[in-house]
Amino acid sequence: MPLNMAEKDKEYTIKRVGGLAETRTHLENLGFVVGGTVKVISEMSGNLIVQVKEARIALSSELAQKIMI
Repeated sequence: MPLNMAEKDKEYTIKRVGGLAETRTHLENLGFVVGGTVKVISEMSGNLIVQVKEARIALSSELAQKIMI
């Protein structure tokens, strides 16, 4: 399922990162790699704040849909 459907405060494993090559590269540089873990901290209007590798990152709903958990 896409990351934007994840429950708050639950840790998930990243299964796949989709999108164009440049989008995938950008997300991987932020720490969204297959096998990595991600946790939704908060959600507002579809946009997410997530925790990845000890960092908190804000994601638009469009980018969150490209990350499969």
